[in-house]
Amino acid sequence: MKPTVGFIGLGLMGRPMAKNVAKAGFPLIVWNRTLEKAEEFVRECTGLGVKVGANPRQTAEKAEILITIVSDPPALEEVLWGPNGAIEGFRRGRTYIDSSTVSPDLARKIGSACAEREASFLDAPVTGGTWGAEKGELVFMVGGGTEILERARPVLETMGKRIFLLGPNGAGQTVKLAMNLILALEVDALAEALALVGTEGVRGERLVEVLQSSMARAGVLDVKAPLMLKNEFPPSFPLRLMHKDMRLALELAKQHGVALPAASASFSTYDAVKQSSKDDPDYAAVARFWRKS
Repeated sequence: MKPTVGFIGLGLMGRPMAKNVAKAGFPLIVWNRTLEKAEEFVRECTGLGVKVGANPRQTAEKAEILITIVSDPPALEEVLWGPNGAIEGFRRGRTYIDSSTVSPDLARKIGSACAEREASFLDAPVTGGTWGAEKGELVFMVGGGTEILERARPVLETMGKRIFLLGPNGAGQTVKLAMNLILALEVDALAEALALVGTEGVRGERLVEVLQSSMARAGVLDVKAPLMLKNEFPPSFPLRLMHKDMRLALELAKQHGVALPAASASFSTYDAVKQSSKDDPDYAAVARFWRKS
C-alpha cells in the first residue's frame, strides 16, 4: 500500500505538484492557508480520495510523508512553528520534504527540529516553472541523506523528471538560490539589451531572432522574451519570489564574505520594479524598469 502523503501549499507550483501525487494513487491530505483553495482542489480531484486537513499539525500527523511548498521563510516558519504547527505533528519514522525556496540556515534548523522528533528531513526545492509542475517534469535539488531520499523517491518521481542529491541539509537550498541567481541575471541582461537596441530604433524582435540563432537560451528566450516584447507578465514565477530568492542569495554570499557586485546591481533593479508594481507580475516584469509608461 502506498504511504499517505500530506501536502501543504496549493499555490502556482503546489497545486499541480499535489495533483500529480494524487493521480499517481497516493492517498493525499492537503492544507492551504486559504481554505477555499484546498476545498476547490479536492473538488478537482474527485474520485482520487483527496482530503482536507484541519491545520498543519493534523496534516502532518496523518501523513507518512509530508511535503510543503510555500512562498517564503516567514510563511514556512508559520506553517511549522505557528499555532497548530506541523512540527508538533512529526513522529518517529515520518519523512518531511520542503520544496519551498528558503535559506540554507532555515533548512538546517528544520533538519535539527526533525531529528529531535526522530523524523527525517529533505530540503528539496524545485526548478521548472508551472509548466514543469503540470507535466511532472520538475528538477529537484535535494539536501539530506541517501536513505531518506530513496524512501521519498517514489513520491518525488510523480512530480519530477530529475532528482539531484547535492549534500546534507541546506545543500538543496544553496544550489536553488544559485540557480535562481543565474535566471534573474539572465532576464535582467535581456531586459537591458532590449532597452539598448530600442534607443537606436531597432525592434526588440530582431534582437531575439539573432539570439535564438546564436545560442540555446530556451528558458529566457522562448518563455520570457515573448512576455517582455508584449509587456504582459502573467505570473509563472512571480517577481516578488525572485526578489526574495536574490535577497537570500546575497545574504548567503555576505555570510561567507563573497562579493557579488553584478547580483547586487541586478537586485536593485528588481527591487525598484517590485516597489513600483501594483500587480503581482512574473519576474520578467523587470523589463518595466526601462519603460516610461
